[in-house]
Amino acid sequence: MKELIVNADDFGVTRHVSQGIISAHRQGIVTSTTLLANGKAFDCALSMGLREPGLGIGIHLNLSQWTPVSPAFRIPTLVDPRGRLHLTPGRLWVGLLKHQVSLTDIARELHAQIEKAMRAGLRPTHLDGHKHVHVLPGVASIVIRLARRFDIRWVRCPVEPAPNLGRLLDSNPGARTAVLKQYLVGRALSGLARRFRRQLIRAGLSGPDHFYGLSETGFLNAQSLQDILGRVSEGQSELMCHPGCVDLELIQTGTRLLSQRAVEHHALTAPEVRQLVADQGIRLVSYRDLARSRRPAEAVA
Repeated sequence: MKELIVNADDFGVTRHVSQGIISAHRQGIVTSTTLLANGKAFDCALSMGLREPGLGIGIHLNLSQWTPVSPAFRIPTLVDPRGRLHLTPGRLWVGLLKHQVSLTDIARELHAQIEKAMRAGLRPTHLDGHKHVHVLPGVASIVIRLARRFDIRWVRCPVEPAPNLGRLLDSNPGARTAVLKQYLVGRALSGLARRFRRQLIRAGLSGPDHFYGLSETGFLNAQSLQDILGRVSEGQSELMCHPGCVDLELIQTGTRLLSQRAVEHHALTAPEVRQLVADQGIRLVSYRDLARSRRPAEAVA
């Protein structure tokens, strides 16, 4: 059986992005989302999400952007002079290697993000990371420890089968350099995620067997989405996406995904995409559904 979680990242980043995610769930194939505890629209997004019984909601752990949940003075190695999170995954990793970033600060902020969401009434279906920061060595161990502490049994594991690079390049002739860069990012992250999967299994946790959408980040449209759906494997899979609506508030966040979010919303709600899901025999599920159907320890290593 092919079971597919379609997870929309960045729930709560702005009101309009959050509304777009809800729309892609109601009208399209989105089954799951992950909430930014430090998003500008956290309260609004959570209120909307909790009114959607079929939508699984996890937590999108963030160490890279915007105002932290913790007081800035308590996590000094993670914030800039304005008290804002600012470390890209690459800079964070280098900072850890050079002992310039404190693992204690990371644990404190991630704990605060999970605690904030749960105190607000969310029972998280899973954890993942903004910019996949949760698979970085050092950070990964903290995420696993927190997942166990808060009894969150499922965590995204972005081990992606390599897509057809030539097809990606041909379908984005005006962005070949960006496509190649994202493809290489996908290969590197998949390597880290393989190690992370072994850690998850040792801890009695897991994620789905397969992952899609990493190399297509920034380039996911109706055609590339259909390509992915055509190669979904047997077992449990996750497809990452970023639907939403663009407004001034989103532009001001500094995210690189702007008009792309509307493109993805269109693809995820397209009738031909919904039909392809049915034709391929894909069962759309959420992490909540996986938790009900099997124990994490039964996942494929």
